[in-house]
Amino acid sequence: MDILKFITAGSVDDGKSTLIGRLLYDTDSILEDQLEAIRNANRKNDDGTVDLAILTDGLKAEREQGITIDVAYKYFQTDKRKFIIADTPGHIQYTRNMVTGASGADLAIILIDARKGVIEQTIRHTFLVSLLQIRHVLVCVNKMDMVDYDRLAFEKIKEDYLRFSKKLSIPSIDFIPVSALRGDNIVEQSTNMAWYEGQSLLHFLETVEVEKGKAVDIGRFPVQWVVRPQTDELHDYRGYAGRVVGGSFKVGDKVILLPSGFHTAISHIELNNEQLDVASEGQSVILRLTDDLDISRGDLIVTASGESPNLTKGIEASICWMDTRPLDLSQTYLLQVNSKVSRVKIRDVHHKININTLEEVAADSFGLNDIGRISLRSADELAIDSYANNKATGGAILIDSRTNLTVGALMFD
Repeated sequence: MDILKFITAGSVDDGKSTLIGRLLYDTDSILEDQLEAIRNANRKNDDGTVDLAILTDGLKAEREQGITIDVAYKYFQTDKRKFIIADTPGHIQYTRNMVTGASGADLAIILIDARKGVIEQTIRHTFLVSLLQIRHVLVCVNKMDMVDYDRLAFEKIKEDYLRFSKKLSIPSIDFIPVSALRGDNIVEQSTNMAWYEGQSLLHFLETVEVEKGKAVDIGRFPVQWVVRPQTDELHDYRGYAGRVVGGSFKVGDKVILLPSGFHTAISHIELNNEQLDVASEGQSVILRLTDDLDISRGDLIVTASGESPNLTKGIEASICWMDTRPLDLSQTYLLQVNSKVSRVKIRDVHHKININTLEEVAADSFGLNDIGRISLRSADELAIDSYANNKATGGAILIDSRTNLTVGALMFD
């Protein structure tokens, strides 16, 4: 059974947490003790029904304010699929948390309040989804019960959304009118919207085909740890632990070590003291090679066949700034790509994005939640892919070396 990882994004009070709570409730995915806790919380909707949003508002501060602050992950499954939901914050202050939740998602649900239509946060979240190369967007026009299930209200929002999203790179966009509070079109098709002939939300999630990036068949293995027991029994043992982040590796495959460029081959693949013939994407294994070579944490092992990563010290990338302190061009930052960490200097700020118009505007720095484009220079040669081809080797985080805090998320071309 495959797994669909998706995020929910939308502005404050658009009903993200309620939608997820309804989805879990109507698919019988809530444990009895959780239901009891919800009842005891005594948080009610206007009509006196239990407020299902409390299922994802895990933090005390979230319950007090009725907003989502941190990314909340929920898991459920049906007969057709397993699901991992990342409920991400809607408030502009927590846009960086939304980026965190979206970075590993296959699909994004953008919620829009049927009464408010497309607003700035809708555009901001959609732009981030596009930037993070999420190829499937489902727009849920929520609170249809508040507009008397009016078809024209839904069609107007659909038209507005498609107009601005034409400027972005999103291959697949679908729309469903819903009322998370009432359960319309969540699991079953609503009788209140007979004019809507499409799928319910659950049916869509169970059947949507999710495309992966085009380079998933090309082997990528960042070395996380060099395994050298140096015991009497394993005196000459040398293995490289890590996770396959693209394609697969077989015993006998010819591989290239980067950045050194040495060629060798795989002699053994080990997992929990068992010998494997193949290691596939997502598996954490130990690779052993036919030659003893100088390999360190942060090096990248790639299959010799297929497209090689770009080896470079000069990088141009899209960035989402995540720190309250602005970007400082005079400072040296740390760039982490998987397990590789290198000192970098920001050479230039090319532009910022005006979220209202999606136009590029001149800038010389970034503040919290700004999105734009920069170029930087690293101290070490880095092996990177484009983010469109491989999110694991095409993305990175920027770290403030003074505070050790993550200050930016980068996506390479």
